[in-house]
Amino acid sequence: MDKKIINIGSISGKILLFGGVYSNLQALERLKSIAENLNIPPENCLCTGDLVGYCAQPEETIQLFKLWGAQSILGNVEIQLRDGAEDCGCDFKEGSRCDSFSQLWYPYAQSKLSKNSIDFISGLPDHIQFRYAGKKVMVLHGGYENISEFIYKSTPWERKQTNFNTTESDVIIAGHCGLPFHHENNDKIWINPGVIGMPANDGEPHVWYAVLNDEGGKLTFEHFSFRYHHKLTSLLMQNGLLPEEYARTIITGIWDNTEILPPVESGLQGFGIHL
Repeated sequence: MDKKIINIGSISGKILLFGGVYSNLQALERLKSIAENLNIPPENCLCTGDLVGYCAQPEETIQLFKLWGAQSILGNVEIQLRDGAEDCGCDFKEGSRCDSFSQLWYPYAQSKLSKNSIDFISGLPDHIQFRYAGKKVMVLHGGYENISEFIYKSTPWERKQTNFNTTESDVIIAGHCGLPFHHENNDKIWINPGVIGMPANDGEPHVWYAVLNDEGGKLTFEHFSFRYHHKLTSLLMQNGLLPEEYARTIITGIWDNTEILPPVESGLQGFGIHL
């Protein structure tokens, strides 16, 4: 299938960036409130995909996102749901803990979504591009060629550079890996704002987003974390249908395992996020 790429032209003012809502309604409600308090309009709020995921309220999350009017690209989960696939397409190693957990949360999410929500998901683009403070910006999920590719801070720059070359971009906003970071090299900037649906394996229940700013005509950015009603999120997940381990992670801020992480990121488990 050909990629659907939407060019939304030139944007000015603050832009709120986030990813991985993962069916976490309480986190999305809090982020929407943050955007409103910062006077960031919905059209300047951009999600890197995976609106649906591990938590208990996929239908409510999609409907709130739709009501908010923020913008999102497709994550691998949305593509699989759109296509009626039998798995999440997360590229977890077969037989791994993450793979076995996905056999619980993915069919749960699939069973909860209305036709209205599936239709909304189906209308999302693969990528969004725009100009900002004189820079060409591309929003993607994992990698441009492989939506499920895990790209981290420690991923060699050469792998990131391939994405810049293909998209002819100056700035890439990406998601999928679950950890906030940025990496700058040769006037190119890779920004992962993090996800709001799950903690960042840093030992805290808070979650992460980022804000772009064009004050003075120069592009700057900053990462932020926030707290939300995470105890309610965890309680709702303890329904006998979703992995208990993910409900525990919502509280502890520690991932059940680090099997998808490179050695550098795995070694930082519980030591906080260093940006």
